[in-house]
Amino acid sequence: MAEAEEPFRRGMAVFAHADDAEFGCSGTAAKWCAEGWEVVYVVCTDGSKGTSDPEMSTERLVKVREEEQRNAGKVLGLRAVEFLGFEDAMLEPTLELRRAIAREIRRHKPDVIICPNPVRKIDQDGWIDHPDHLAAGEATMAAVFPSARDRLTFPELLEEGLEPHKVRELWLWAGEDADHYVDVTDHIDTSVKALQQHASQLGDFDVDTHMRRWKGEAGAKAGFKYAETYKRFKLG
Repeated sequence: MAEAEEPFRRGMAVFAHADDAEFGCSGTAAKWCAEGWEVVYVVCTDGSKGTSDPEMSTERLVKVREEEQRNAGKVLGLRAVEFLGFEDAMLEPTLELRRAIAREIRRHKPDVIICPNPVRKIDQDGWIDHPDHLAAGEATMAAVFPSARDRLTFPELLEEGLEPHKVRELWLWAGEDADHYVDVTDHIDTSVKALQQHASQLGDFDVDTHMRRWKGEAGAKAGFKYAETYKRFKLG
């Protein structure tokens, strides 16, 4: 008889900007935390460009957005929030970014990682994928395989005491390409509250109405009241 696999106990979400994960996977993160998982967020950029306020300085905005993300993390019950500090709106899937993400994977050893889909969609109206999202997704996929796994990739990480780690599953925010639905019905209030912490980004955006509509539409496809959707990769 095959040995039963260890249950998942650690999750990570890697994303470009403070507030990205609250829109995309905060219900899942809240569910994992409620189930006793150790969950870590990794924020790739410093958030320094996300404002239309002429009175806001770059330095102040970086601090505001970091504080907002930490507050959202407290709402969700995250174990940690890591800030990589790459310049907002300038993110590229470089070796430097891949190394930085691989470092956090080796440090926190997640069983499951969530990240943006790195493929740009051209069949949708209303918005265009942010290039930082695409870069974060591509760099995360490359960090998961092979960089975090392979011992001789980025040997400097070994010198830091960070042994290789094999991620068991990778989930991409997927939309229409979804093949995995997470029931977040019991955690929608927490998801909404976490997003509401990002006041600098929301303006008069009605978080409660829109989040329930979006996640309700996703849930209807899987028979849940509210759901979040992913393209799921089980890694060998």
